[in-house]
Amino acid sequence: MKFDIMRDRLLAGLNDVMKAVSSKTTIPILTGIKIDVTHEGLRLTGSDADITIQTYIPVEEDGEQLMNVSATGSIVLQARMFNEIVRKLPTNEVEIEVSAGFATNIRSGKSEFHLIGLDASEYPLLPEVAEGRQFSIPTDLLKSVIRETVFAVATSESRPVLTGVNWRILDNELICVATDSHRLARRKIQLEQLPAEINSVVIPGKSLNELNKILEDTTDLVQIALTNYHVLFKTDDVLFFSRLLEGNYPDTSRLIPEEYKTNVTINGKALLQAIDRASLLAREDRNNVVRFETLENSTVEISSNSPEIGKVEEQISVENLEGESLKISFSAKYMMEALRAIDGQDVIIQFTGTMRPFILRSIHDDAILQLILPVRTY
Repeated sequence: MKFDIMRDRLLAGLNDVMKAVSSKTTIPILTGIKIDVTHEGLRLTGSDADITIQTYIPVEEDGEQLMNVSATGSIVLQARMFNEIVRKLPTNEVEIEVSAGFATNIRSGKSEFHLIGLDASEYPLLPEVAEGRQFSIPTDLLKSVIRETVFAVATSESRPVLTGVNWRILDNELICVATDSHRLARRKIQLEQLPAEINSVVIPGKSLNELNKILEDTTDLVQIALTNYHVLFKTDDVLFFSRLLEGNYPDTSRLIPEEYKTNVTINGKALLQAIDRASLLAREDRNNVVRFETLENSTVEISSNSPEIGKVEEQISVENLEGESLKISFSAKYMMEALRAIDGQDVIIQFTGTMRPFILRSIHDDAILQLILPVRTY
C-alpha cells in the first residue's frame, strides 16, 4: 500500500473517527484506526464496539486532487500515535507506505516515522444494514433534536435503558423521549416517508453526543437506517454506527398530566436568567433548589435560601397567569436545561400542584415538551 495525501484532509478525517476510539477497550485491535485505500479514495474507521465511525476521503473533490494512490491496501495503525504524528508533521503533504510485515513509513518534508501496523483483516466487520427501515432528516434538525433531548438521559447505569433516548415512529411522526426519572424531554417531528411503525429503539446518549460533534450545521439530509441492534447515520462522507440499548423503555406518556391547575406564560430568557442568579445561593443539600411562587398582579417570585450564605429573591412580570396560587420548588439545573432546550422563546408552564410534575413548552408550538418533578421543601 502506498499513497500520498493532503495532511489537513487526513487530519479532518482522523478528528472524526478518533471520537469512536477508546483506550479502555477489551479488544486490542480497536485501539487502532483502520485505513483502507482504493483507487477511488481512502476510508478511515474507528470503533469502540459500541460506536463505529467511518469517514471517506475521495481521490479528487471539486476538481482538486486530494491524494495520489500508487498501491491499494489496508492497515490498522495505533490510533493515538498516528493521530499525534499526523497533527505534528511539518508540511501539508504526507506519504504513507506499508511494506512487508505491516511496517509503515510516514513521510512529510524531512520528517520520517516508522510504525508497526496490524493486520486489517482482524478488524471487526461493520454491522449489516438492510433496506426498509430507513428515513432521512435534515442535519440541522437532527442536531436540534439531539440538543433538545439528550441532556435529560440518566447518567447512572442502574437502569441502563434510561441512559439512551427513545425513538418511536407513530402516525408519520418521529417521537424522541429522554428521561432520568426526575425530568423528561420530548421532541416530536413530522417527517415524510417514514418507515412503517417502529415501536421503540433506544439510542445511547453518549452516541448521540458524539454524533452531534461530527455533524455540520447544514440542511443536507442525514440518512438513518435501523436494525434490531444498531442504528446507522449516513452523510456524504461519514458513516456513524451505534449499538442500540437493550431493554424495554418505560411508557412515559402517562407521566404527562392531562389537566392543569395553574398556567404561567412567561419570557423564557428572563426566567432562565433569574433562575441562574438564584442558583448562585441555592446549595440546599447540594440539590441546587430554587423556589417559584405566584404573586398578585401577574408576577412570580424566584428565590433561594442558604442558611450559611444568605438568600435571594427576584420578582418577574409574567405575560399571563391563570388558575390557583402556587408555591413550588425544583432543581435549578433541571429548569435551566429545560429552558435552554426551548431556546429562549416565550414559554407556558403548566402546574398541577406543589408535588406534581409540571411541564414547559413553547407558546408557539408543542413539538418540544419538558417535564420536571418538583422537590419537597415546603
